[in-house]
Amino acid sequence: MSIHLTLLCAPGGDATLDPRLGDAVLSERDLRLAGTARAVLSLRGRAVRAPSTRCSQTADAVGLSAAPEPMLRDLDVGGWRGRTVDEVAAADPAGFSAWLTDPDAAPHGGESVRGLCRRSADWLSSVAPGTGHMVVITEAAVVRAALIHALAMPARAFWHLSVPPLETVFLTWRGGWWDVQFGRVSARDPRRRLLPRPPARAAVGSDRPAVRPDDGTECRPSGAAPSWPVTQFLPQPSTGGTPGTLGGADRALRTSSHPLSA
Repeated sequence: MSIHLTLLCAPGGDATLDPRLGDAVLSERDLRLAGTARAVLSLRGRAVRAPSTRCSQTADAVGLSAAPEPMLRDLDVGGWRGRTVDEVAAADPAGFSAWLTDPDAAPHGGESVRGLCRRSADWLSSVAPGTGHMVVITEAAVVRAALIHALAMPARAFWHLSVPPLETVFLTWRGGWWDVQFGRVSARDPRRRLLPRPPARAAVGSDRPAVRPDDGTECRPSGAAPSWPVTQFLPQPSTGGTPGTLGGADRALRTSSHPLSA
């Protein structure tokens, strides 16, 4: 039986776009943008959301009665919560660099990127067959983590994925596969932020196998990944879609039948 998930990225809370880390009340502009989703977003079926204020406000603006789901909560940035990206980079440059390059690093004392990827993978695996269509309003970081799992990508590719506000990702599970399709429900927010990057140390997409940390087996990414530093937060060319999106609107991808958990 199939599962159809529509992941809607709530405005705010993305370190690549917003200067301050952590939850916050949406601006009037963000609320208006979220409201435009109502006309084009399918509201049938169940709806769940991350337990943040911004996701609650997004659900209300869209007109959905969405149940809070703790496993969809944002990446826990620990002691960095409430601080700006520039403040963190200036106060702890080594820790900030590790956060952007090492998925196991948690210099803020919170959750690592790999931990978020595992949590998101666990939630996807917990969705019961026969659920049908479900709208999921969640954080940019959680959408990235869900794509890491669905597309069988290594966790170190996390920061390579640009997830603009109100981006939609359609995940369909059928026959042991996750099908992935991208789209939008409102006008594009032109803001982009290029996070400070450390010098390149090693290419991400080399011939070396990626080692899955939980069982030691070797897995290779399905395609070449870019090397550090990257400008993934600047508009990039795409095929058949709007530049700078997750591969272009309405572009569908089929994943491996054995997706990575992190």
